[in-house]
Amino acid sequence: MDGPLLVLPVVHGDSRGFFVETFRVDDPAVPGLGGFVQDNHSRSSRGVVRGMHFAVGDGIAKLVRCARGTIVDVVVDIRRGSPSFGGWEAFTLDDRDHAQLLVPVGFAHGFCVLSEIADVCYKQTGYYDPATDRGIAYDDPEIGIDWPIAPDERVVSDRDATAPRLADVAADLPFVYPG
Repeated sequence: MDGPLLVLPVVHGDSRGFFVETFRVDDPAVPGLGGFVQDNHSRSSRGVVRGMHFAVGDGIAKLVRCARGTIVDVVVDIRRGSPSFGGWEAFTLDDRDHAQLLVPVGFAHGFCVLSEIADVCYKQTGYYDPATDRGIAYDDPEIGIDWPIAPDERVVSDRDATAPRLADVAADLPFVYPG
């Protein structure tokens, strides 16, 4: 997909553990990392599915990493006119490789926890505002995300379980593919 970017940092490890630089505003490998204004940290147990979330208005970009455990992080293209509109892509993020995912504006974001516990940390380019907070169904059959946890093992919030399908909100989305 055009937009999301998997960032693979250099991990310096030895018998004591490891050191990894998780954010650098002037990283030449990842242009446009400036502008983050809020950091968030969530802890979830195995089987938790969070998403698919996004913010309307100007939108919010995120830089996501899994500081503890393993997750499958998913993005869905919600940019009107995009050749991949409604398409999804998944990335494994964990505390071994320390990969991070840059989720640009115009993509819904969510994840599923594969380990017993996962700490997910992310920077975002806008402040959380309940007035602009939106979501689409994590199990929308037209999107068809292949979650790695069986449906009867998923732990989902009421909000996420009742989110609308993409087709029901597509006409109201403010995101337009620039291509």
